[in-house]
Amino acid sequence: MLEEILIDVSVFETRVAILADGELRELHLERGGNYSLTGNLYNGRVARVVPGVQAAFVDIGFDRPGFLHVRDVHGFRTDGEPRDIRELVDAGQRLLVQVVKDPLNGKGARLTTNLAVAARHVVLLPLDSHVGVSSRIVEEVERERLKVLAESVRDELGQSYGCIVRTAGRMATKDQLRADLVALDGLWRRIVERRSSREYRGLVFEELPAPMRIVRDMAGPSVEVVKVNDAATFERLIDYVGRYLPEYADRIVHYDGRTPLFDLHDLEAAIERALEPRVSLPSGGHLVIEQTEAMTTIDVNSGAYVDSANLEDTAYRINLEAARAIPGELRLRNIGGIVVVDFIDMACGDHRDGVVDALVDAARGDPARFQASGFSELGLVEISRRRTRESLLHQMCEPCGRCAGHGRARSPQSACYDIFRAVERHDRNGADSSVSEYLVCAGQEVVDRLLGEDAVHLSAVARTVGRPIRLQVEPGYCADQFDVVTR
Repeated sequence: MLEEILIDVSVFETRVAILADGELRELHLERGGNYSLTGNLYNGRVARVVPGVQAAFVDIGFDRPGFLHVRDVHGFRTDGEPRDIRELVDAGQRLLVQVVKDPLNGKGARLTTNLAVAARHVVLLPLDSHVGVSSRIVEEVERERLKVLAESVRDELGQSYGCIVRTAGRMATKDQLRADLVALDGLWRRIVERRSSREYRGLVFEELPAPMRIVRDMAGPSVEVVKVNDAATFERLIDYVGRYLPEYADRIVHYDGRTPLFDLHDLEAAIERALEPRVSLPSGGHLVIEQTEAMTTIDVNSGAYVDSANLEDTAYRINLEAARAIPGELRLRNIGGIVVVDFIDMACGDHRDGVVDALVDAARGDPARFQASGFSELGLVEISRRRTRESLLHQMCEPCGRCAGHGRARSPQSACYDIFRAVERHDRNGADSSVSEYLVCAGQEVVDRLLGEDAVHLSAVARTVGRPIRLQVEPGYCADQFDVVTR
C-alpha cells in the first residue's frame, strides 16, 4: 500500500493523519500542546506500596499518582524467580520512571522502570545488556544479521547498554545502526545529568512532538509523501529528518494550497464516520461498535444481505467482510484493551477458522500489538490490542449532558409517573397543613404530556393528595429532570 502522512497544524490543534491508498488509517491529535505522555521519563517518588495488588503508586507531579506494577519494576525476576514488590521499592523512594500508558478513564498513568529510549531503527535499554530484534521481523536470516550488526556496533562504541532493533530497522545498514546508537548514547547521558539536577519529581525527558514522533515511527518504504501545512513545523521536520532520516528529506512537502489539507483528501467526513457506532460493510451488512470502560463489543449483522443460497454462506460472507474491516476500525478509532466480537453463527469449522485467519491477516499492518483468539463456545472472538492513549471517541467527545453518558434518557411518560410518585410520597410522609398546593417544575415535553395524555392521571393524583398541582415549564430541563415544590 502507498501511504501518505498529512500534518495539519493550527493555532489550537495539531492533527496527523496516516493514509493508505487514500483511505484514513490512523489519526493523532495534539490539543493545547498535550499529546500522549507515552515514552516520557519522570523523576518520581513512591507515594505508597500496596502488597495486596503487588504495585506501587508513584507521584510524578500529576493529579493522580502513576501505577507501577511489580512486573514493570526492573529486577522483577532474578534467576527466573519473581520477587515481591516490597523487595524492590519502598515508600518515599525516588525512582526514574517511564510512562507506558497514558492516564485513562480517571486512572493514573501506567509506569515502568524498565527504561527505553527510541530512535528510528533502535531502542536503547540503558539498564540492560542484551541485544534483541523486534518479533515482527520474522525472517531468521535478517534477524541474525541485525543482531550481529547491533552487537558489533555496540562493542565498537564501547557501550554496555542493551538494545532492540525495531521493526523499522529491517534491512538497516551498519552505519544506520551506528548513528542511532551514538545519538541514543548522547541522549541518555543528558537524561542522567538532567535527573541529577532536578527536584524529587517532574519531567526529565519528553518524547518528540507528535509530527516528529509519528514520522520517526511510521515512515517506511511505503510512505510516498509527508505533507505539512505549517511553515514552522515544516522547517523543524526538515531539520529532524535531515539529521536522523536523510533518505526521507525529499518526501517532506510544504503544502500551502488554499483548500484546507484535510478537506483536500475528504478526511473530515472520514473522521465523523469514525465516531459513529455503525460501520457499513460492502455487501449490505454492518458492524455496531460500542465502547465501555471494561471492554469494547462489536456486533456483526447481516443487514440487507440476502444474496446467498443458504444461511451458512450468508454468515460466512458477512463474517469475512467484518473480519477484514474490524482491525482497520480499531486502529482508526484507537481502540485498545479487550475487544469481544459477536460474529454471525456458523456451523462449519473451516469457515470459523477462515474468519479468524482473515482477522489476523488484516491486522498485520497495525503498529499496536494485536492478538485474536479462536471462536469460544458461545461463538465469540476475543481480541487484545495494546492501548497506550485515549480512543478517538474519548479524545473528541464527552458524555451527553442529557443522558450523562448512559446512551439513554428516561421518556417523558416515565418522568410523569416519577412526578406522580414524588407527590404521593410527600403526602404520605405527612405534608404540612400549611401546604396549599404542589408546584411541579419540568421540561416542556413533560408538561405537555401532563396536560395531554396524562391529564386524567394528574387529576386523580391531585384528588388523592387533596391539593391542586400546578405546572411550570423550565426550558433548561431535560425529560428526566423535575422538581416538586410545596407552596
